[in-house]
Amino acid sequence: WLEEATGVPNAHIRGIHLRLPECGPEGPTLEIFQYDQEEARSPSAVNWPGFAHIAFAVDDVKAALEAVRMAGGGAIGNVVSLFVAGVGTVTIVYATDPEGNVIELQAWSKEDLEQ
Repeated sequence: WLEEATGVPNAHIRGIHLRLPECGPEGPTLEIFQYDQEEARSPSAVNWPGFAHIAFAVDDVKAALEAVRMAGGGAIGNVVSLFVAGVGTVTIVYATDPEGNVIELQAWSKEDLEQ
């Protein structure tokens, strides 16, 4: 059935569904699959049309980026912080996971608003 559905000859996958936070037991999941046979692909770019990246909220952007690097991913740009009036300061970096998918790591701080 998988070969017929995907068009991939002799398709075989391993995967997991990760329940999205705060959506309840029947809420949506993030589906992650790995095919036994993988095709080569060109490098990812942040400004590709269509689905470009997924963002993750983290406690420490620099530490999360280091964990991504240790796992085989890498930075695309630099870690930057930006104050957004009425919201707080966001620190972000765009990176690639070990498979070359673009991810954004971000952390928000509201400390600037309390001063």
